[in-house]
Amino acid sequence: MVKRYAELCAETKHALAAEGDMAAPIARELVAFAAERTVEDLLRDQDRYATDRAMERLQTALRDYLNEKPLAYILGEWSFYGLPLFVTEDVLIPRDDSMVCAEMAIEKAKAFAQPRALDLCTGSGCIGLAVAAKVPSARVTLADLSDAALAIAKKNIGRNDLHARVSAVKVDVLQPAPTFLREYDVICANPPYITRAEMQSLPRSVADYEPHLALFGGEDGLDFYRAICKNFRGVLRVGGWLCMEFGQGQESGVEAILREYQFENLWFCKDTSHIIRAVAAQKTERN
Repeated sequence: MVKRYAELCAETKHALAAEGDMAAPIARELVAFAAERTVEDLLRDQDRYATDRAMERLQTALRDYLNEKPLAYILGEWSFYGLPLFVTEDVLIPRDDSMVCAEMAIEKAKAFAQPRALDLCTGSGCIGLAVAAKVPSARVTLADLSDAALAIAKKNIGRNDLHARVSAVKVDVLQPAPTFLREYDVICANPPYITRAEMQSLPRSVADYEPHLALFGGEDGLDFYRAICKNFRGVLRVGGWLCMEFGQGQESGVEAILREYQFENLWFCKDTSHIIRAVAAQKTERN
């Protein structure tokens, strides 16, 4: 049966009633995706009839969503800090939690005339690309161990027209920093920080879809913080800043690691939910 876009939106909203106030906007996103249109186009053309292809795509997308597949993976894209980004199940979905780390890195980068920034465990590239977009003088290196993640990061460099100032390289943060990396004014990272115990109780939308390589941070969730401080302190300039996101309740553990490696001027910041979520720490001349 042929249906108008308005009808499809109403039916999809009804199917998503459990989402409450979010049912309508999610329904519009799914119908727009199925119709290969923007939400704005959809709202303008509500009385147009959907194609058979669009209705089939909507059935698949709605079924995936009801099976707890994250909306970002269904759409294949997401927005972070105003930047459109491709996302697949090879990378974590950029979340608002990471905004505070991006803001810290942007602020610190602005203090340098021609800053060089390194984004470790980059995934989609969201934090490093935000730095490049908001600091026009910055040159940014995106780094990840996953070839699949690097492929997405490279696509996002192109999507945001940042090829001139952003590159992507393969780096394992658990190993000493590669010799091809030069000194940086800012190093930022959203490394894996889920503990072994927490991995057993992740919601299905995370456990079944998001890459475990980007989630598991060791027994206490802090393996990557130790490795970054140990292996990458040497490529951070004196006076430079290390900015890292971490999980809820991990601030004391992260602080202890930073102080062990003689970082100073620690500055912790809360996210929009008032949870301490990120830290900036300086490599000073004295240490």
